[in-house]
Amino acid sequence: MTKYRSHHRIILLVPLLTCLICSPAWAAPTAPNVGSLVGWGSNDFGNTDVPAGNDFTAIVAGYYQSLALRSDGSLVAWGDNYYGQTNVPAGNDFTGIATGFAHGLALKSDGSLVGWGDNEDGQANVPAGNDFTAIAAGYFHNLALKSDGSLVGWGRNTYGEINVPAGNDFVAVAAGVYHSLALKSDGSVIGWGNNTFSESSAPTDIDFVAIAGGFYFSLALKSDGSLVGWGDNTYGETNVPTGNDFTAIAAGFYYGLALKSDGSLAGWGNNGVKQTDVPAGNDFVAIAAGWEHGLAIHRVVPEPASLALLALGLPLLAWRKSRRSGTGGRRGAHGRSCTLFSPRPLRLCVRLFCS
Repeated sequence: MTKYRSHHRIILLVPLLTCLICSPAWAAPTAPNVGSLVGWGSNDFGNTDVPAGNDFTAIVAGYYQSLALRSDGSLVAWGDNYYGQTNVPAGNDFTGIATGFAHGLALKSDGSLVGWGDNEDGQANVPAGNDFTAIAAGYFHNLALKSDGSLVGWGRNTYGEINVPAGNDFVAVAAGVYHSLALKSDGSVIGWGNNTFSESSAPTDIDFVAIAGGFYFSLALKSDGSLVGWGDNTYGETNVPTGNDFTAIAAGFYYGLALKSDGSLAGWGNNGVKQTDVPAGNDFVAIAAGWEHGLAIHRVVPEPASLALLALGLPLLAWRKSRRSGTGGRRGAHGRSCTLFSPRPLRLCVRLFCS
């Protein structure tokens, strides 16, 4: 009976170790939109020279500068810095970002805003309060969504781009160069500001889920995964690709970008500096369109459990039962022999099951 209990104790250990070692918990958990960066298009100011790292969660692109949010809540920026637009504020409490011609905005975890860079039109003078949930930056103006569903605008107002509509039913905002867009809770889109090319004359459909504003044109994503474009079409920027597998959109200087459900990218419109020559691959999770450059986040693939096991240096335990003293192993009670392949600190733990 004693011999059986001892043998049974070792046998039970095997599935326990298997469970611990092979469980996905051993692989570091990864958020779905965390990854490394890639840039393409114009690089006149190093704006596509993306920083290294696999911890980026959000990206935005401006005139000739780029801005990214890291998983620890900090910011990083690169590219043109003539107005201090890449001198990002310190801290690890940021949750959202936006950038315009030469200024930057960030949303903090407490619901407040911070702005920096060019402030000629007061675009970096953010409104007070701790009830903001989303932000968007145009060329020289900004928009913000509040927790009660209302909107706020500030900065240049040449075309009425900061004269936000009244109401508490807004769920998203987007800013073009001189026009503004907002998505309502019923799926409709409203536009205001410059309307020279009808870029503010949004379609009357009520099944939109995302919006983007570019240079005199606008884009929208519908609930069925298809795209719609309106406004100036000089370079075919509103000739959106067909299909129902799109999940995100971005609009730049006469060109558009889209992310597909399979993780691939699509680009169309002006391609003077290869800004629509999107990188190949099916591992993208986010996109951004600047003046003439694009950015994307590559998804981080979780480390396989077997690799995580080796990285952690967990012991390999080989146990065998023998009637005689095991050769090359340590003899234990009841004629068992254990062969240990483990770091010294872990041997005591294993010996508890081999004695």
